[in-house]
Amino acid sequence: MDMENKQDGLIRGTAMGGRVRAFAVRTTALVEELRRRHDTWPTATAAMGRTLTAGAMMGAMLKGEEKLTIQVKGDGPIGQIVVDANAKGEVRGYVDEPHTHLPSNSQGKLDVAGAVGQGFLHVTKDLGLKEPYRGSVPIISGELGEDFTYYFAASEQTPSAVGLGVLVAPDNSVIVAGGFIVQLLPGLSDEEITVIERAVGAMPPVTSLLDQGLELDEMLRWLLPDVEVLEHMDIRFQCKCSRERVEQTLVSLGKDELEQLIKEDGHAEVVCHFCNEAYSFNKEELQQILDRAIR
Repeated sequence: MDMENKQDGLIRGTAMGGRVRAFAVRTTALVEELRRRHDTWPTATAAMGRTLTAGAMMGAMLKGEEKLTIQVKGDGPIGQIVVDANAKGEVRGYVDEPHTHLPSNSQGKLDVAGAVGQGFLHVTKDLGLKEPYRGSVPIISGELGEDFTYYFAASEQTPSAVGLGVLVAPDNSVIVAGGFIVQLLPGLSDEEITVIERAVGAMPPVTSLLDQGLELDEMLRWLLPDVEVLEHMDIRFQCKCSRERVEQTLVSLGKDELEQLIKEDGHAEVVCHFCNEAYSFNKEELQQILDRAIR
């Protein structure tokens, strides 16, 4: 199966008479783009990729101009993982320490839990209200799928199953990445819940299914044979940084700091956390920014 032809994308559907909501996503190109931009090593790629994948699906739960930020703040060597996503399928993210790679865990898999460590998972949603919604849960596993499962149950009171996976090639590139979220809504019987739990337990890893070339709807049918797909969405990397925004940031440094920058360095380079794009300013450009700051 030629994975190159498989585009990133997301589907949203329902099953069991609308009492189950389901999302599945392929994020291979997105995760590879960010791996390339940040030069992440395999364990960091897997941790960032799983969080990006969860972010893409959580973004698809939003509407209109709503957006969210996920922060995985553990005490492991990777530091913080940050992902932004919105309702339009635009996602971006980074990790504090992209050059993190650990020996494989006891299952022979990338040791994401070891890279993440202990700490908290924070989700901040900008829903266009006066105050953003904030939810935080302790990191219970560090493998991230279980942590998002716990977040939905504890913070949003929605029992969910979350599967996230990133398969990394020997040359460090991303072979496949993707995931699913199945959410149980009120009205399900204990028997129906047991059927879903068993299906989740018996399902092969997401990366195996994607690597075999399964379509997203086929992946959801593994779990929910009667799933009805309601929406298809494109998923892509998108960063909001621009030269204008960086200039605004420099203006906000204020007169004293800008003068010091001009006198000591004579130039400035600002690198965007999210996309690693570098913006350079020479002495004349810094002087113009200083003039604007004084005005």
